[in-house]
Amino acid sequence: MAAQPESDAPGGAFVVGEAVALDVRTASVFLRAAGAAIDVLATLLAIALTVLIAVNIAPLELDSALGRAVAVAILVTFLVIVPTVVETASSGRSLGKLAIGARVVRDDGGAIQARHAFVRALVGVLEIYLTFGGVALAVGFLNPHGKRLGDILAGTHAQAERVPHVPRVETGVPIELAEWAHTADVVRLPAPLARRIAQFLAQAPHLAPASRSRLAESLARDAAPYVSPVPAVAPEALLAGIVAVRRHRDATALALESERMRALEPVLGARPAGFPIR
Repeated sequence: MAAQPESDAPGGAFVVGEAVALDVRTASVFLRAAGAAIDVLATLLAIALTVLIAVNIAPLELDSALGRAVAVAILVTFLVIVPTVVETASSGRSLGKLAIGARVVRDDGGAIQARHAFVRALVGVLEIYLTFGGVALAVGFLNPHGKRLGDILAGTHAQAERVPHVPRVETGVPIELAEWAHTADVVRLPAPLARRIAQFLAQAPHLAPASRSRLAESLARDAAPYVSPVPAVAPEALLAGIVAVRRHRDATALALESERMRALEPVLGARPAGFPIR
């Protein structure tokens, strides 16, 4: 079932038909425009090269009707058929998308099929080539996920695959939060919020004092609903405590799970009683 982007969902989230929110990082309109420009340039060069080769190999005089038929066949091949085959065979990638680090996927996160690529290529003739990209840019700026008209009709979106590396923050529990850390209830933070906190703690020493304080207060307000009780400490200390507590508890949970799996390994790998050896 196709996914529907929700206006109240977190940034980059798509909600599938089963009411499951997918946290994806969609490619921006400007990034997609750069990729489309590369694809258009490659297509125009391929068309020009094909025409040049055809003229040199078969310099025959063609009547107007046959010439128009050949021209239409070349345009259909390079504007519709080739993009459809390339995106289908490469699971949503093209030359431009490889350059910008993006891939076209279905709204539910799965790989596109031939019908999705065909709809995108067919509509792209109108919104990219016939309008010089004007329709695609207008729809992309109006759509909250930067989807062009072809994506809306095909039920796809461009997913950015070159996600920035999240800095690993090795912060300990601040001294003033040592006692709080033993009894605090800190649930798992949403992935976008956790990334923002990790990036802030890694970059905090390099920020101006005013910006550092303002960002710490904003992130602390966003993280407060996931913490109980909220200690009366500086916002940056609270963020460091939250990260340290979650890291310790996640590591403990993973260790316990590994121990349980090792204990169950003889049972899981054993042959049922009376099962024949084949």
